[in-house]
Amino acid sequence: MLSAEEQLHIIASGAAQIVPESGLLEKLKRGKPLNIKLGVDPTSPDLHLGHAVPLRKMRQFQDLGHNVTLIIGNGTALIGDPSGKNTTRPQLSQEQVQANAETYVAQAMKILDPEKTKIVYNADWILSLNLKDLLGLMSKFTVARILERDDFTKRYQSQTPIAMHEFLYPIMQAYDSVMVKADVEMGGTDQLFNLLAGRDLMEKMDMEPQIALTMPLLEGTDGVRKMSKSYGNYVGLTDDANDMFGKVMSIPDELMVKYYRLASTLSVAEIDQLEADLKADKLHPNKVKRALARNIVAAYHDEAAAEQAEADFDLKFKDHGFPEDAPTFQADLTPGDDGTVYFAKLLVNAGAAQSVSDARRLIDGGGVKLNGEALEPKSYNLEPARLEGAQIQVGKKKFLRLV
Repeated sequence: MLSAEEQLHIIASGAAQIVPESGLLEKLKRGKPLNIKLGVDPTSPDLHLGHAVPLRKMRQFQDLGHNVTLIIGNGTALIGDPSGKNTTRPQLSQEQVQANAETYVAQAMKILDPEKTKIVYNADWILSLNLKDLLGLMSKFTVARILERDDFTKRYQSQTPIAMHEFLYPIMQAYDSVMVKADVEMGGTDQLFNLLAGRDLMEKMDMEPQIALTMPLLEGTDGVRKMSKSYGNYVGLTDDANDMFGKVMSIPDELMVKYYRLASTLSVAEIDQLEADLKADKLHPNKVKRALARNIVAAYHDEAAAEQAEADFDLKFKDHGFPEDAPTFQADLTPGDDGTVYFAKLLVNAGAAQSVSDARRLIDGGGVKLNGEALEPKSYNLEPARLEGAQIQVGKKKFLRLV
């Protein structure tokens, strides 16, 4: 059994804030399993590594012997979390929420230990509240306190509409903590107000207040913006092994340690040592990033898939080979009056170039290979015989086979 201080070191690794940290240490010193709460509103069915950050921390709590409660917000999702929003969020139907919840749980169980995870649905207590109970909860909060939220403040000052039901969201999330008797509630940095509201409500109901633990946002593969499908910089939990490996390999080197802390299955001690070795130039960054990519792929697929994904990656980018699973394109190789095919236009039709001028630029820059050999500049028109069954590579990542 690890000491309270050792547990706190593991829990704090990668965390943004622990409010208050001294309170968490005090709880840990009691030597009893804590009840760790994470509430999720299943507004989207597909998760990526950014969504998985708090789930990874929850798994650390499980491995330390603590109890984990995953609250599916099928009640709060009907309100819509206004955190970080400058407009009212659309309300989802119960059918949408339930369908998303089923997919969410299936993906979350790739991270959490299913046998040690308690899953509850907050509609079970939120939708059964009568008016008297609801008014009692609302009386524990003031309008001034709710308007302290940064997003509400900005919308109020800019005279952007705030619907009355939005004020209920932090109150209902706080009520969740009361219902499950949370010792610690987790969330993203944009959730801090809601987590602290839980502390306030628990104190006013004569309960020991929970600890608020926030996790940072994970930057996407572009290394700049937060991971998001809308930005196209995400690594999906359901991505195939090859895509997942390639995406992780594309992250900037300076983000590797953060990805290890927030997205990998390595222990905190192993990551601490790895970070120290990187700073001391004892490890090559490429080797470290490969290990990270293998770890993440193995976590969501298996070890064999991770090894194969690395081999396929090498075939494409290290050994300059041509992938066996390259997409095929059925090209019209009918020659023109001069006996050639306009190859620049063919690349556009195959989706390998955005426009004819883009294709010509790629060819002139040596960025197009035909059967492993870079085309000479101005090779815009080619004889049909050269293109039959040809293997074409455009840039470093685009491959296609003509049929």
